[in-house]
Amino acid sequence: MSNKLFPITVTVNGVEYKREVEARLLLSDFLRHDLGLLGTHVGCEHGICGACTILFDGGAVRSCLIFAVQANGHEIRTVESLGTPENLHPLQQSFHEKHALQCGFCTPGFLMTLVPFLEENPHPSDDEIREAIDGNICRCTGYEKIVEAVQDAAAKNSQAK
Repeated sequence: MSNKLFPITVTVNGVEYKREVEARLLLSDFLRHDLGLLGTHVGCEHGICGACTILFDGGAVRSCLIFAVQANGHEIRTVESLGTPENLHPLQQSFHEKHALQCGFCTPGFLMTLVPFLEENPHPSDDEIREAIDGNICRCTGYEKIVEAVQDAAAKNSQAK
């Protein structure tokens, strides 16, 4: 029995891709294996840990819960779109400066959750930050440094404006 392939066109980090994919291919696997974007991490594969979070048409979603065929015609941003080692995104810079990561496995998911959060809420309280990240699991940091990093990034964004 052969698997039927479906054509998709998807824009990822500003680049349009045309591919043929199996109906059952997860978006997380498409990003990692077909496009080589390894920043999207796969943890639980049940949408619980948040490691695979990406921006789908601007909103944070779990890429392990979406099939690649569902991304047809949509715009996706992965952590690779945020910055470079030489020019970090302000949130990445704050995570670095505030030591908000240890092993780093969860970090891309946190960043992609927090980018739209800070765009919508540029002056969040600690409680609002904790609520925003309640779907992301980190086994190393205890979350305090992450909250500090988000507050730092928000302050830097305010000063830049």
